[in-house]
Amino acid sequence: MRKGLNAAALGLLLAGCGAPPARLPGSHPGAVPPASPPAAAPDARGAAYRIDAAHSELRLLVYRAGAMAALGHDHVIVNRALEGWVRFSGDVAGAAFSLTLPTSGFVVDDEAARRQEGADFSEVIDADARAGTLRNMLGPAVLDAQAHPAITVRSVSIATATATAQAQAAGAAQAAGAAQATVRVSVAGHESSLIVPFTVDSSPGRLHAQVDLTVQQTRLGLTPFSVFLGALRVEDQLHVKLDLVAVQD
Repeated sequence: MRKGLNAAALGLLLAGCGAPPARLPGSHPGAVPPASPPAAAPDARGAAYRIDAAHSELRLLVYRAGAMAALGHDHVIVNRALEGWVRFSGDVAGAAFSLTLPTSGFVVDDEAARRQEGADFSEVIDADARAGTLRNMLGPAVLDAQAHPAITVRSVSIATATATAQAQAAGAAQAAGAAQATVRVSVAGHESSLIVPFTVDSSPGRLHAQVDLTVQQTRLGLTPFSVFLGALRVEDQLHVKLDLVAVQD
């Protein structure tokens, strides 16, 4: 049964506050024609930066749920094979970016990553279980990696985020570099428009952006795994952490 839970452990990426994707007649909820490969960096304002994969990482925390949750595992899934570009002129609101995550770059339950995430991930996962989870995750029921070998994230617009009402009431200053991006995300043939808050720091020739948000599988048109009338399931909400470094060549 653990392998059953693991089979749909990743119903993923970067939703939070976006609208559910449109449906095509007769298609799976959220299905759209496969997205085209990301275009090369446009001839837009600002200097060109490339994603530095050696210092960038997507990390996804996947949680079990239900009365029979003890039969499954919580997982840490990482991808350090990020590719893409950023255009930046010194004004965050004028920036643009495209990010590609090859599905071949996903690693399930890296021991060091699990230790970093604390008590929820203290259980030791053996090699066979890790391999089974990855195999199922890349299969047709989840990422369908053979048909869709990459996940893409493309910016539509970027704006400086406004302070929340709570922060304003407390008299707190907004974090330096806080912003939000409207993006198009394509996962396994599903395409969604999402709003993603992030922070960014810049220094000569280098950008460092971070995302930390909750993801909803159903916002991407995906159905969270569930058996035994929901007694064993994957939580709809996942936790996404993105640490992204871009550099000028």
